[in-house]
Order: sequence, then structure tokens, then C-alpha cells
Amino acid sequence: MLFLTIQDLEAAINYWRSQSPALGEELRLCPEAVALAKPYALMIVQGSQRVPMDVLDGVAQAAIHQFLKTTQTT
Repeated sequence: MLFLTIQDLEAAINYWRSQSPALGEELRLCPEAVALAKPYALMIVQGSQRVPMDVLDGVAQAAIHQFLKTTQTT
């Protein structure tokens, strides 16, 4: 089972925020950052340091995979 650390999620959120900055007066995040922010917030509240990849929804998993693919090749 693959686990993600809270630092992994934070880095992925920051990556997606840099790729697609917040929009509108409400500073709405892109769908990828939103999907990753939910498990990130839960980890903070629960005091968790890592989360299994398979508990993430499809959008969050796709966002993490794209982030890892992009950052591992650069």
C-alpha cells in the first residue's frame, strides 16, 4: 500500500496552486488543489503524518499521480 505524507500533500497542493492560481474574488482553488486540500485538512485535524493513497478520491489520486510524474522527471 502506498502512503502519502502530509509534506507530500502540501507539496502537491502548492504545485497545483502554481500551475493554476486561485480565481475570482473568492480566490477559488483549482479542482486538483481542492481535492488534495480535503485529506490534508483531515490529516491536520487528526494529527496524522501519512495517509493511504487508496483513501483519496479519484480527482485527488489523479492530481497526486500527475504531480509525482511531473516532479520526478524534472
